Parts: sequence; structure tokens; C-alpha cells
Amino acid sequence: MRILVDTHTHTIASDHAYSTILENVAAAARAGLEGLGITDHTPPLSDSPDMMHFQNLRVVDREIDGVTVLRGAELNICDGRGNLYVDGDAMREMDYCIASIHPILYASSDPAENLRAYQGAMEDPRVKILGHPEDGRAPVDFMALARAARDQGVLVEVNNSSLRPITYRRNTRENITAMLRACEACGTHICLGTDAHFATAVGRFDESLSLLEEISFPEELVANTSLEKFLSLIGRRA
Repeated sequence: MRILVDTHTHTIASDHAYSTILENVAAAARAGLEGLGITDHTPPLSDSPDMMHFQNLRVVDREIDGVTVLRGAELNICDGRGNLYVDGDAMREMDYCIASIHPILYASSDPAENLRAYQGAMEDPRVKILGHPEDGRAPVDFMALARAARDQGVLVEVNNSSLRPITYRRNTRENITAMLRACEACGTHICLGTDAHFATAVGRFDESLSLLEEISFPEELVANTSLEKFLSLIGRRA
């Protein structure tokens, strides 16, 4: 299996990331990717850029070095109702948004509350991906989450950074395995994202692909094996 779109990457617009859009695109081209999502953090996360960063992404070329550049954002789930803080107009030109729980802003120890938060976030039509929902610091019932994501047409992310030894997230391998089995049982599509904060991580899915192979996860449920398939599943055109 080959992954041809990296759906989750950060640039120097997010203060704790260290590469530019062009550096990330160059890495994507070297990796043979068809598409690259630029998904920097949004307020109220303290390291996020001003909203003008997202509103002006239209100036970035749609294709660079043979790589289609997708305009995105990583939104923050800010409470148990799934509030995303950023109003709709600010994101109207994005190709897609990721919705993630970041414990620095919000996380509950109650799996039922976190499920309600994800469900609330998925009601927002901008949200096409749930970011790193395997983080044990915000536990959730994966079977219920997979069903909800399937019903809303939202992709569940397998975050490669969560599987790397440097991760600060909890119980990631065990949780991703359980999450994948739930997605397979429910027929829920997933996507693989690197969550790259430095260009050398762009397009590197080794840990995620190894786990998918280990548990024989069906390729037909993987959204980003081609740009065309990914765009179709998030309701966009090339």
C-alpha cells in the first residue's frame, strides 16, 4: 500500500514547527506524493497564526513541483459540546479542516464526554478529519466514534507521529489498533497523516503502514492512497 497524500502537516506559521510550505512541498515531491495538506493550528492555541494566514492561503500556488497543495487547518475542540472556536467565515476557502483535542485547551477523563465533543465537532461541515483521536489523555469509545464518523462522512486519522518513539501522547499503539479494528468493523474510512512539524517527516508513514499491515487493515478503507480518492471522500474536486 502507498499513501499519496499527506493530510496533516505544519509549517513555521505554527510556532512549534520548523519548516516552510516550500520546504514541506519539496519533501512531498521527493516522497512521490500527489498531494500535501497544509494544516496549521488555529486559535485559541497559543502558537497559532493570525486568522489572516488561513484567509490568504489562496496566494499559495495550487500545484508546486507536481504536488497539489491543499489548503487546510487544524481546529481545536474546545469543550464537551465540540465547540471549535473559529467561526465559519474564517475557514470558508479551506479545502478541509481537521478537528482535534489538545489537552492544553480541553480534554476530559470521561470517554462519554469526549465522544460528545467529537460528535459536536463533526456536525460542522468544515470538518473532514478527526485528528489523533487515539490519545489516551482524552479517552473515547472507539466503536462509537467509528460509527459516528462513518455516519457523518468524516475520516478518522491514523497519526504517524503518535506511533513514533518521541510521542508525548498516551497508549497510542494500543489505542490505534483498537481504533482501526473499530473502523474496519463499521466500514469507516481512515486517513494517514504524518502530523509533520519538520520537513523530513513529510510523507513518511512507516510506523502507520507497518501497523496496518500487521492487522491486515483493508486498503479500500484508506482514503489517501490517491489524491482522487481523498478528494472524492471529502467532497472536493481537484
